[in-house]
Amino acid sequence: MKLLSIIIPAYNEEANIVNIHNRLIAELEELPCHYEIMFVNDGSRDQTLGEILKLAREHDYVKYISLTRNFGKESAILAGLNRVHGDAAILMDSDLQHPPEMICEMVQGFEEGFHQVVAKRSRTGESKMRSVLSSLYYKIVNAVTDVDFVDGEGDFRLLSRKAINSILRLSESNRFSKGLFSWIGLSKKILTYENVVRVDGESKWSFASLVNYGIDGIISFNMKPLRICFYTGFIVLFLSLLYVAITFYHILRDGVGAPGYFTTITAVLMLGGIQLISLGVIGEYVGRIYNESKKRPNFLVDISNADEFDE
Repeated sequence: MKLLSIIIPAYNEEANIVNIHNRLIAELEELPCHYEIMFVNDGSRDQTLGEILKLAREHDYVKYISLTRNFGKESAILAGLNRVHGDAAILMDSDLQHPPEMICEMVQGFEEGFHQVVAKRSRTGESKMRSVLSSLYYKIVNAVTDVDFVDGEGDFRLLSRKAINSILRLSESNRFSKGLFSWIGLSKKILTYENVVRVDGESKWSFASLVNYGIDGIISFNMKPLRICFYTGFIVLFLSLLYVAITFYHILRDGVGAPGYFTTITAVLMLGGIQLISLGVIGEYVGRIYNESKKRPNFLVDISNADEFDE
């Protein structure tokens, strides 16, 4: 390997920029190759950009991209992949929960011929409720999607140049990196590490953000929710016809009785709920089609000292 690129998206992480840089250098200087560190400022409102600019003035290997606003981590990752020139790139969070000490082992996996070297974290230190919900989510998502998701695997990984170019060829606006990394295939090696608890700063992932992220994972890589709507409608129609037939039989046998309030309300609420859920699922897909049809860029760059990569 001639050049290794490190891509670090950052949003309101001024307290961690210098720390992660120093810990990275301690590891990168042990490698027999050149390196570049690409910070992607994702529209931070604190002094994250200022800290990055200080490092860039002091070190030629520090590159940066500052986006015009907060486009989200997925877009920040894409911006970094577009601008790095390395034979391989490592994606890392800026909060030091991805230990830089694993870089040498990742590079070794790349030298062995793997196109993706993935760091899989344990659930140590997490609340029991979050661990249970995460495990349940992965079971559900693997049952309904067309790609495989592994509990504990995230964005912390090394991608070969072939893997990077494969990701860059995927032009959709609604991006879910975990699914994209799985979808491109290519050989993969998995490394494990103990979960690291954030020390400085606050997590940018609220419960609502995690829920939305989970929905993205389910919807982005399959059409099965639409099929579920179809099957649910068919089952409800079958049960409704069965109910009509049974009711008609009782009318023929016993005559017309007083209409049942409970039956009417139950039918209205059940059918109304199913219709609303189905419309919501269909709306998610229609909304994504609408967003894709506009062909807006995934991100806009404000300032940068890195040239766009020309494949």
